[in-house]
Order: sequence, then structure tokens, then C-alpha cells
Amino acid sequence: MGRPKYEVADVLRLGGQAYRSSHSLSKAQLKAMQSIEQCRTAALSGHIDACDQCGHIRISYNSCRNRHCPKCQSLAREAWLEARSLELLPTGYFHLVFTLPSELHDLVRYNERLLYGALFAHAWAALSTLCADPRYLGAQPGMVALLHTWGQNLHYHPHIHCIVPAGGLKHGNAWVAARKKFLAPVRALSSLFRAKFVSALRSYYKAGLLRLDGLSIPLHDKAALGTFLDNLMAKDWVVYAKPPFAGPGHLLNYLGRYTHRVAIDNNRIVSIDEKTVCFLWRDYAHGNQNKTMRLSHQEFIRRFLQHILPARLCKIRYYGILSNRCRQHTLAVCRRALKVKPPKNPQKHSWQERYRLLTGIDWLICPQCRKGHMQTIAWIGTDRAPPALHRVNYIHSLPLPQTQVLTGHI
Repeated sequence: MGRPKYEVADVLRLGGQAYRSSHSLSKAQLKAMQSIEQCRTAALSGHIDACDQCGHIRISYNSCRNRHCPKCQSLAREAWLEARSLELLPTGYFHLVFTLPSELHDLVRYNERLLYGALFAHAWAALSTLCADPRYLGAQPGMVALLHTWGQNLHYHPHIHCIVPAGGLKHGNAWVAARKKFLAPVRALSSLFRAKFVSALRSYYKAGLLRLDGLSIPLHDKAALGTFLDNLMAKDWVVYAKPPFAGPGHLLNYLGRYTHRVAIDNNRIVSIDEKTVCFLWRDYAHGNQNKTMRLSHQEFIRRFLQHILPARLCKIRYYGILSNRCRQHTLAVCRRALKVKPPKNPQKHSWQERYRLLTGIDWLICPQCRKGHMQTIAWIGTDRAPPALHRVNYIHSLPLPQTQVLTGHI
């Protein structure tokens, strides 16, 4: 796939300054905006590569590596999937989605770190409680949970996608397989998740941990909060469950679509003009129809920024037999119980190798002659010392355009 014609960065460069001057933004939002605007531009420095055969010059600017940047997630996703491929078990995997009702959205906006954490914690608590019941699984399961806060139209829609192995460990050493198309009853899972989350809200309120701003200001009144929470308990909460994946390969393909995803990919942007931006979206409420939406720069930026997560908030979390603290041990136990050999530790790929696997292009091979190798001969916008002297002398002997010579410290 070629480079997209339009990018989120283009919208931020056109309307970002006006938006910053008229809105109060968090440090994380300001940092994300600046990083995306500057990503792969001279503002972040870079380097110059030259072919050791034909002298072809390639100027590359550094990536921002911000987790909300649409251009910086592909290689990070490949590295994550490479690590997860070593942890797959020869069993099915269920896909669960825990969604918060729209009535909670304004409260969550002002308590992101607290309530995103509660969303993760109580989804796992509900699942592990039911799976411990001998009527369903009678064992400890595992879970990988991924936080998403958006819908296709960029509206606020906090939910977590959960990948759960079709089985678990009993007494710490025996593998118990789940039923072929059943892990736990969805309605019971939904009710238990709702009860645990609402109970947590009551506890947070009593402890004075909730920030009640925006449309939640009336909830300062204890009676109003009680009525609000009672209404939440009377509402059906959505927990969605899919049948198990066909196999580990299908699971990795699925994870590749969901992990390290940002609110909108550059490929979905159709056009940008001086005042508006048009992008593709899928209308799930009307038969998954593909539609286009046109928004002003200010509205597009507003919708995009509401999905910027607080600094250092972990959006991918692991639980049960897949938790970070015991995963190596429990996976070894699971493999012994399933009578399968552990995977061989493959050599870790460099970013150049991951780039080749992702795009089919070898970054180190000269794109001009396809014979020589690209070697770094200078850095741009930095006081870093130049590379080996013979390479610098070599590049001085090449017939470079004047503009390229002026760009770096050669």
C-alpha cells in the first residue's frame, strides 16, 4: 500500500493552532498534537543515507513514536505480534467486548485514569468469577484486554476488546478445556460486570475520588447520584461474545487489526480543503454500510483529541494465566498439560527486517540501482558527530544537488 495522500497531521497543521488558542487541552493532548504535526519532518531531525554503488541519496526524517500517531504504529505492532506469537496455545480463543453505557461517558471523560482502570479490573473480575464456577469452566482463565475509546465516526465510545483462551488451569497444573462454543453465559457476565462497576462508582464517590464536572455536576448531590446509579443498574449493559477463533493464525491476524490502532488511520481520509476534512466510516447500525463524513477542521480535531489517553496509561493489559508476573511459568504448565512443545526462540528482528516483512521492501537496499546498500553518511539537525571519515569523504565526491548538501552537516 502506498503512502496516503492525506494525513491527520495535515488537518492538525491547518487547524491545530486555532484549536489550541480557543480550547483548554491537557498536556497529553498538546504533546500528541505537536508530535503528530512534526512526525517525519525536519523538526525532529533525521539522517542522510547514500548508496555505496551508485551514490543515490535518501533523506529520512525521524518519527515521533507517539502512540496516537497514525504513522508510527506499524512497526510497534509487528514487534508486539512477534512477542505474542511465542505465547500462543494450541486451543481456541474467544473474543469478548465490554462496553460502558453512554450515560457514563461524561463521567469517564473527567476521570479517565480511574475509570479506564475500573473498566479493565471489573471486566476481568466478572469473567474470572464466572469461569471459576464448575458449571462453566471451573478453572482460572487468561485474558489480554485492549482499550479502545472510539467508534467509526470518531464519537466517544469507551470499550475493551478481550482475547480469552478457550480453557484454563485448575489447581495450578491441570488444563481444563472450555466447551467448543461456550465460555460463560453472556447475560450473567453482563449483569456481574454491571454490578461490580456500579459498586466501584459508589466506593469512589464515598472516598471523594470522582471528579464531577461537565454534565456530571448535578451528581455532587448524594440523592442525585443514587438515582443515577440506580438507573444504571436497571439498564442492560452490553457484553458481546464471539465464537472461538479458528486457530492461532486467525488470532494473530485479528490482533494485528486491533492492537496499536489509533482513532483514525490516514488511509481513511478522502480529502482535505481549507475548511473541512472528509473521511470514510462504516455504519454498523445500518448493515455495515461504507459512508463518508465531512467535518470542519475544528470538529475533526475535537473528536480526535478526545481519544488521547492520559500519559503512561497502559492500554493493553494481561490477566490470569497470561499476566506479566507469571506468564512464563503458567504457559509452560499449560503446554505440559496439553502435551505440546514450547516454541523455539526465534531471533529477534531488527526494525529494518520488520519493515521488509511489513512492506516487502528492503530498507537497506538502494531503491535506485537495487544492487548497492544504503549507508548513513550524515545527520540532519543535530550536533551528533558525523559517521566514519571515509564515508564523509566519499559523499563529498558525489555530484549532489546543492539543496541536499545544505540540508545536512556534511
